[in-house]
Amino acid sequence: MRPLLQETVERLLADAVTPDLLRAAETGVWPADLWAEIEALGLPLAAVSEDLGGTGASWTDIFVVIRACGAAAAPVPLPEAILANSLLASAGLEPPESGVIVFAAGSADAPIAEVPWGRHAQWLALHDAVAGRIALHSLDGAHITTDTNVAGEPRDTITLATGSLIKETATSAATDTVLLAGAMLRSAQMAGALGRLTEINADYANERIQFGRPIGKFQAVQQQLAVLATQAAAAVAAAEAAFLLASPSAEFVTTSSAKAVAGEAAGKGAAIAHAVFGAIGFTHDHSLHFLTRRLWAWRAEYGSDAFWAERLGQAIATAGDDGLWPLVTGAFAETSNP
Repeated sequence: MRPLLQETVERLLADAVTPDLLRAAETGVWPADLWAEIEALGLPLAAVSEDLGGTGASWTDIFVVIRACGAAAAPVPLPEAILANSLLASAGLEPPESGVIVFAAGSADAPIAEVPWGRHAQWLALHDAVAGRIALHSLDGAHITTDTNVAGEPRDTITLATGSLIKETATSAATDTVLLAGAMLRSAQMAGALGRLTEINADYANERIQFGRPIGKFQAVQQQLAVLATQAAAAVAAAEAAFLLASPSAEFVTTSSAKAVAGEAAGKGAAIAHAVFGAIGFTHDHSLHFLTRRLWAWRAEYGSDAFWAERLGQAIATAGDDGLWPLVTGAFAETSNP
């Protein structure tokens, strides 16, 4: 399934996501045609089991979808929709057949801040960790205060309308389930964006002539491109490990490591990309910023690299000398010996 998903998503996004589409999305235009194609392919339900209306793809399969969204800077909440539907399905609730769905953590009785793509959504999968409930809410009649991240992506505050609840159930999901899941998504999106940055920087370095030869022939530039490629590879490896061990939800050690590694790589990679492109890369007319601004935004969302490095360090310190090896290898052992 993974090769088919990868080919399908990459082809779709390569054809549909253009600089003009991205600029329009940042002004608030919803790419309805792109979302219609995404729904027609059944992608939002990819992580849902077949008995609940999905395709039953594993998170390892879905990794390539999320990475492709990051590489294309796709201006749609496909990663969020896949996760929202998965959260409902894992609790035994059948997801809605169609319509944009996003996820959040919090109480239905209070405003819910920084909801990705909230203004464009019809449904909300809400995890109330205090009450131990997961629910599907309709966003009809919801009061939405719009805001954006540094990349121009919607990050809205939602106050649900009375009677918004569609269905709910008790859940034993951990308090930080949504935080970990969001971190896992963003790590894969950053890995995809860094991979794309590596490609376009290498192409530009081989085309840009300075002092009579391509700048890619200069050792200093080659060294920077090598660092960028290394950071991208590290982000991919860490993020893919997190998806490998997400069964059915994000695993702490691999996800915190992935978000920390990808976040640090995002900062270094964006800096290198702009250094290679020089002044032209800082202009709004050039498309480089569609990737670098998303890297800066995604690095901060669902916990920064410093936040996850600290939490991982605390877990290691708590485990002590005897607990370190089991902590690092435990999840992998469970995966190889189900």
